[in-house]
Amino acid sequence: MEQLASEPHHKASQSSLILVHQTFGSHQFTVPANHAISNIAVKEQEFGLSETEPGSTFYYAPFDGILGLAYPNIASSGVTPVFDNMMAEKLVQQDLFAFYLTRQDGQSGSEVVFGGVDPNHYTGHINWVPVTQEGYWQIQLDKVTINGQVVACSGGCQAIVDTGTSLLTGPNTAISTIQQYIGATQGYYGQSSINCNNLPNMPNVVFTINGVDYPLTPSEYTIQDKYGCMSGFDSMYIPSSSGGLWILGDVFIGPYYSIFDRGNNRVGFAKSV
Repeated sequence: MEQLASEPHHKASQSSLILVHQTFGSHQFTVPANHAISNIAVKEQEFGLSETEPGSTFYYAPFDGILGLAYPNIASSGVTPVFDNMMAEKLVQQDLFAFYLTRQDGQSGSEVVFGGVDPNHYTGHINWVPVTQEGYWQIQLDKVTINGQVVACSGGCQAIVDTGTSLLTGPNTAISTIQQYIGATQGYYGQSSINCNNLPNMPNVVFTINGVDYPLTPSEYTIQDKYGCMSGFDSMYIPSSSGGLWILGDVFIGPYYSIFDRGNNRVGFAKSV
């Protein structure tokens, strides 16, 4: 991923930054500044600064902040997102960006491309899926199957494609069913544990999107580290008019190169390599 840099000594805005989910602390403000992402220079991009943080999220997290890339209608305090400014200032060749995420623990090489795609990181055709609601990158999920049997999302449901979510989440009942099928058991801190020795015998979990099947193999939906194996599925209820939203986070985006096309309001998927 390209490094984000900014020019210092810009005066903070008088208006406060409002963050609904309170991931950041209670003292926030916005600052206009010029930013550079690789060779892309964005002028007077507002960003939020926080003076205090609740809990330990940013104490342990190996990153400095969050770069929002969703639609502008859900931006905090009405700030124009950085990619919208890139498009407005004609800084990108195409009004889209694409993510490639490495999946091996400690492996480098993850990449985001603004204004194009990197054909070195995917194989086969790109399958395009229309955005169903502008805000998050929300799409229609047809069904979830294991061994040919529908185990969740029967009749269709809504999902968000989100690089900022590490796991793949869904409504509690649906995720509980999937955990049972893959043999995951309740572990510490609310995580679901998997016996690493069982991976060769575990089933694929298949997500059907716009008529195309996207199977996740056991090695793809299992998070492995020196402490053992953990399920990459987690329950989280996000209400919407169509029911609870699924989040296709990094567990899904790792195996599938993901393209976010603002120019055509669609998301593209292809098998990562």
